[in-house]
Amino acid sequence: MDNRDMRYMDFSELVINLLKGSTSIGPEAIERLFSDVGNINRQSIAEIQDNQIEEMTINLWNLTVMRSINFMINEEQKVKLRHIASKLASMCDLSVASEETLRRQIFMNIKTGRGWIDIGKAVRSDEFFEAAIVGLEHLYVRLVERSYTEAHVIIQKVAVEKDLFKVYSHQAESAVAQGNFQRASTCVLRCKDMLDRLPKMAGYLQILCYNFGVEMYKHHQFQESSFWLSQSFDIGKMDRNCTEPEMMAKILRLLATTYLEWDYREYYDKALSAIILANKEHLSTTGLYLKLKILLKGETANEELLEALKEMQSFDMSLDLSLNAVKLLMDHDRDSVGFRFLEVICEQFNSSENFGKAQLFYIDILLQRKEEQRAKEKIEEIIIGQQAGKQLTTELICFLQGVLWKKAARSFEVQDYEDAIHWYNYSLKVYESDKTDLDLSKLYRNVASCYLHLKQLDKAREAVTQAEQEDPENIFTQLCVFKIAILEGDSNRAFQAISTLETLLTEEEIPDNDMFANRDSSTSLLTLAAQFALEHEQQTVAIKALEYLAQHSEDPEQVIASLKCLFRIALPKVSQLQESETKKKEMDRLLACLNRALLKLTQYFQEGMSTLDSRINEAHWFRKIAWNLAVQSDNDPVTMREFFMLSYKLSLFCPPDQVILIAQKTCLLMAIAVDLQQGRKASTPFQQTMFLNHALELVCACKDIWNLLKQTGDFSSDPCETLLLLYEFEVKAKINDPSLDSFMESVWELPHLETKTLEVIASLAMEKPAYYPSIAIKALKKALILHKRQEPIDVLKYSTCVHNLISLSMPERPSRVELCPLEDIWGYFEDALRLMNHTEGYPEMEVLWLMTKSWNTAILMFSKKKYVNSEKWCTLAMRFVCHLGSLKETYEVQMNILSSELMQALSEKRDTAFTGECHCSTAHER
Repeated sequence: MDNRDMRYMDFSELVINLLKGSTSIGPEAIERLFSDVGNINRQSIAEIQDNQIEEMTINLWNLTVMRSINFMINEEQKVKLRHIASKLASMCDLSVASEETLRRQIFMNIKTGRGWIDIGKAVRSDEFFEAAIVGLEHLYVRLVERSYTEAHVIIQKVAVEKDLFKVYSHQAESAVAQGNFQRASTCVLRCKDMLDRLPKMAGYLQILCYNFGVEMYKHHQFQESSFWLSQSFDIGKMDRNCTEPEMMAKILRLLATTYLEWDYREYYDKALSAIILANKEHLSTTGLYLKLKILLKGETANEELLEALKEMQSFDMSLDLSLNAVKLLMDHDRDSVGFRFLEVICEQFNSSENFGKAQLFYIDILLQRKEEQRAKEKIEEIIIGQQAGKQLTTELICFLQGVLWKKAARSFEVQDYEDAIHWYNYSLKVYESDKTDLDLSKLYRNVASCYLHLKQLDKAREAVTQAEQEDPENIFTQLCVFKIAILEGDSNRAFQAISTLETLLTEEEIPDNDMFANRDSSTSLLTLAAQFALEHEQQTVAIKALEYLAQHSEDPEQVIASLKCLFRIALPKVSQLQESETKKKEMDRLLACLNRALLKLTQYFQEGMSTLDSRINEAHWFRKIAWNLAVQSDNDPVTMREFFMLSYKLSLFCPPDQVILIAQKTCLLMAIAVDLQQGRKASTPFQQTMFLNHALELVCACKDIWNLLKQTGDFSSDPCETLLLLYEFEVKAKINDPSLDSFMESVWELPHLETKTLEVIASLAMEKPAYYPSIAIKALKKALILHKRQEPIDVLKYSTCVHNLISLSMPERPSRVELCPLEDIWGYFEDALRLMNHTEGYPEMEVLWLMTKSWNTAILMFSKKKYVNSEKWCTLAMRFVCHLGSLKETYEVQMNILSSELMQALSEKRDTAFTGECHCSTAHER
């Protein structure tokens, strides 16, 4: 069995299962059959008889109308089933098919084609309509062959033509759907030719053409639309008995409109003829209005227009349509005709309940045409009528108020503030005569704004007071209060108003009203307030407004601009303040503003705008501001640190050239120094650790910057590396960092450590909570070696280093003296003596301290029965006596006596024979 047989077996099996109503295969089987039916032909199923195929197609077709099947199918699936059935039916030989079979095939093809059109897939319908036409031709031949009389032939021909008419009309619909105008018009004209024999089909064909015309009109295909509408009208004329005049007029009105919108210059005459004919068919207000509209497109004389208007008026036209006609005249600059007709309308509706509507329309038109005096007269007539009890409806009152406010707003926009006040006063008079709901607070605010521009502060204040009484928490009211306070120079009142305004803005959405306010956002009011304060030289108030603006605005650009303005105003003022609580508060405020700037700049650069030079320049600008404020905060280290850190963070948005790297390095060094200072003063271990860890983080960051900076030039004289070394050592020593030993190993290996650095390391190693005497001693030893290498030796620094080294090496407690490296310590004393012998200027107090330290060590050795060492240290102490200056005379006799006694005691070797210590009240450790 070949593939085609296999395909057919699958196909027939699907059909059988589908006909059985299997729920598991229903919709899926339809889709499968639909996709496969195109691959099946009569040759591939030659073994299947036509009657079997016919039975299959009938069963499939019946599925589309049965309600008892076990699965639900949608409209498209029904059409696909019909498609399958029709395609199978077409495989039967028409030449041998029965007349019933032939009629069934024609019906199925027409129904299937119609179905594809109905679901919006007209292109699939064409083959079925063509098949239906072929079938009809075969049927016609059959019918003629079995007809015995000419009359019978005519009857059979008419019967076939009914179906053929239907197919042609469906083909026309398909062609229209596919945009094929030529084919559609051909099909419709064929149908039109059949109307002589099928007159009852005229109504159907007329509606079909009308619908085509409407569809084309909607898509602005005016040429095609005019064709279809003309055909619809012509068909209607063929049988006036079946076409109502209203329908004929409707067709002609749309045809006239089509000509008008297609090209009124070229088709003006056709449009006018069409509407005149329409009005003859059936006169209506719509037709009369359209006629006026067409006449206005041409160079029609005013007299002819008046005649058209009289015709409209005699037809008892509604007020709304009459007013629309006036507006149409005005829009075409036929003011004289329009006003004459408007007078007629007002007269006509004078006693009607719609009189007020006509009057208000009249007022609106007068104002549009700048006939303000006449408009005022009409308004005053209405107000007088209101007071006399001739009330307008609430809707009309609202319309009138809208007209008055619109006129006032236009006057305000052109800075005619007195005229604006005049129209607002009319609004108030209307309200007083009617008490209809009105936003009085808004009205008074608008009036106040006008008076503000006129510099009439008393009247402005009075109007604002009225507004506050109506709505005290309105943001625009507070803006008015603020403006008046600024103009009066009342700073306290201005501060109060701006604070209230800021509070209200955070609590509510800004309403869309008040002509003098920017409606883009709530923060626009703060912008207006700041601008107004600056314009009137109220800089302190302006700063507050700018500060609020920066806090609440979500627009980064607006925030940046407001902050730059704020700093330009505030910096000169802050720099002139003496150190005080006031200056501290101002610095804190500026610090908060800089943090806001940092936040918004971060948003800029996160949004991929980092390459914009303007953004980088702004970062530079704020970086320098932060730096300058840090310099001004030298008396407040904590605040200074915050400003330096902000300057550093802002500099990260700038290209890292040498200048920026130097600035970053300096900022971090200053911040580290403050953190360390705070750590030293911390009241709790937790706080101390926190500050020290902060400092360590900044040290790591600064080291990275320093490494980059060294690549840009020679920085051999810059102390940055030494400072970072000392800062890192201090932190690690005080937090007992496990890596301290390895860190110090790298420090000892540095080739260019200076004596000052080593001495500071020694000091920090013993500064609480650090306690690393071994590190301190090692550092001082290295420092002492460096001192000895100097030419000449700096005696003062050398003496201090020796003093500190001996103090660290020799404990104060006698019990631990034996643990000291006395031989090494003895060498420090000997070195000091040698220096004294060769150099002048050794500090006398240091000599005295060394003498005293030696003597006390001798006594301590004696008490420990170390007589040899005692004698050794005693001799050493006596060697220092000769180097005393002014104190030599005081101590020489005493030391000789004590030395003699010690020597005698040593000779007698008696432990208790000598107990005298040498005390020097002026000697001290460093």
